[in-house]
Amino acid sequence: MHPAFQGLFTIIIGVGGCVGYFYFANQFLDKVLYPAKGENAGRNINRANQIRPWIFLFPALFVLALYLGYPVVETLRLSLLERVPGGGYNWVGLDNYAQMASEPKFWEAMRNNMFWLIVVPALSTAFGLIAAQLTDRIKWGNIAKSIIFMPMAISFVGASVIWKLVYDGRPIEQEQIGILNAMIVGLGGDPVTFLTIPFWNNFFLMIVLVWVQTGFAMVILSAALRGIPEETIEAAIIDGASPWQIFFKIKVPQIMPTVVVVWTTITLVVLKVFDIVFAMTNGQWETQVLANYMFDKLFRANDWGVGSASAMVIMLLVTPILIWNIHSARKEMR
Repeated sequence: MHPAFQGLFTIIIGVGGCVGYFYFANQFLDKVLYPAKGENAGRNINRANQIRPWIFLFPALFVLALYLGYPVVETLRLSLLERVPGGGYNWVGLDNYAQMASEPKFWEAMRNNMFWLIVVPALSTAFGLIAAQLTDRIKWGNIAKSIIFMPMAISFVGASVIWKLVYDGRPIEQEQIGILNAMIVGLGGDPVTFLTIPFWNNFFLMIVLVWVQTGFAMVILSAALRGIPEETIEAAIIDGASPWQIFFKIKVPQIMPTVVVVWTTITLVVLKVFDIVFAMTNGQWETQVLANYMFDKLFRANDWGVGSASAMVIMLLVTPILIWNIHSARKEMR
């Protein structure tokens, strides 16, 4: 069957299944379980109306439990077990966590993730706010916003390949294909292998994520800036406020909840960063991060216990920020 027809067939089956489920579930509820007839008709109608919302929620709850709840429980279980040769598992309790904590690579990953958390959300939010402000009142602002937002349409792997070519370095006797080294050699310098310089190579990797996430921050913050009442800005201008004062003392305080939401959203992306590191350095030269460490343990070392333990660490780091992000978003909506 042609892939297009396969997709159409899947949609028809999915939609038909949902419609059939809701129809027959309501029929069973109204005709069999709580029929609206007899002396108990009123009470049955009330009971049916109390259960009906759960009928509509059940498919979503089932999918969430299957694809979110079950993996979390299974990962927690695997983090407390040790896989033995030939199949099967042995209970080891917290030994996997102790082994993980004793490995220098884990602490290298933790340290690098902290660097990413400090640098990437701050720069992405700052550049996004600056871009939103500068492109908000000019005629060609929409074109500029489209260009800045364009990296968001590129996958992390695609962005990594682009920037790996930017950083590429070859021996001085060969022609340079990396933009940066072509400029350095053109100015009389020696080529630099940017991705192999310890400590600084982490920042070269961070630039890729900042480049991608700036467009996201710009779009959200631009919408927030447009929501500021014009009266407050006009009053500040009449009072003699400078453009800097209007921006930092009038605009930024009014959009601060949105800034926090953008900041925390990018923070969640940073905590789970994997593609960029995997595609550009694979965690070598002191660039390891938690997600890449987890991948190495699970699929290279075949150590499911420590790999699952590192996955639980990532989840524990993400959860408080996710809860705060949801709380802030709801507060902003109210």
